[in-house]
Amino acid sequence: MRKKIPPLNSLKSFEAAARHCSFRNAADELFVSVSAISHQIKQLEHVLNVELFIRKTRSVELTKIGKQYYPILRDAFDKIAEGTSLILKPTQSDVLTIQLYSTLAIRWIIPRLPDFQSKYPDISVRLHTSQFDVDFNKSDVDACVKIGSRAADGLQYSYLFSSDVFPVCSPNILAGKEQLSRPEQLNNFTILQVYPSQKDWYIWLDEVGCNNVDPESGLQFDSYDHSISTALQGMGVALGMQPYVNKELSSGLLIEPFPEMRVKHHSDWYFVYRQEKFEQKKIQLFEAWLIEQVKADPELSISRERTPSEHAS
Repeated sequence: MRKKIPPLNSLKSFEAAARHCSFRNAADELFVSVSAISHQIKQLEHVLNVELFIRKTRSVELTKIGKQYYPILRDAFDKIAEGTSLILKPTQSDVLTIQLYSTLAIRWIIPRLPDFQSKYPDISVRLHTSQFDVDFNKSDVDACVKIGSRAADGLQYSYLFSSDVFPVCSPNILAGKEQLSRPEQLNNFTILQVYPSQKDWYIWLDEVGCNNVDPESGLQFDSYDHSISTALQGMGVALGMQPYVNKELSSGLLIEPFPEMRVKHHSDWYFVYRQEKFEQKKIQLFEAWLIEQVKADPELSISRERTPSEHAS
């Protein structure tokens, strides 16, 4: 006997509203009215005899049961979409959507991508850049490259590398000025801060025992790429991170004023995706290729993953 399935329109409405945490955004996505979304969800709640949302004046929030039901439906609709795509477009290139930080994309991943495309021409890589980490409950990206820790359940983490952080600047900025020999002397220069990664400067200052420099006192940027580009113009001292500044350091366009004071970042870099996508061939191939690229980079290949106690310190 076929198992009972609630009305499909109600399920679609619930999945969209749960993903957006909004009836209005769900209505916009499905091209229906807000009242239609509300009606469909009430119908689903009636069929299931449970409450799926807590209705507030200006927002909605999933109940405990709603939080349990949403990932089940999300995965089911994902499988339906993937199966439909396979049936209707069997010869289409497999699209792999990866989210990563813009600086990593520009300075490390993109220059290496032709190698992946030449090896796997049937996989089309779509890069989505953001300064913020993926919320896999709301995003439809396949995987991401992020810096952090193995923090979330239901996700597969593949360790890539660990980064050192260290101040960098143009050699021209020191012309005619007091040379930088002590971290405290940074007060005499403009600090270039990346506000989505605000803690990074504090990590370095704390590890070298410097507590009288304010990294928020200078210029603020939304990415490491912008901060490093500004440092190249001699407009201040930026924080460098592997592998962002390897090319500029080797060419002499940037220098390390404190070459003996590199500090290990408190987080590691990972390739991350949902555990249920573990067997997807396109993800397996990109993961293996990415790890090979890390091993081939002498600046990264010697790094090791931090232990849980080191992450907590």
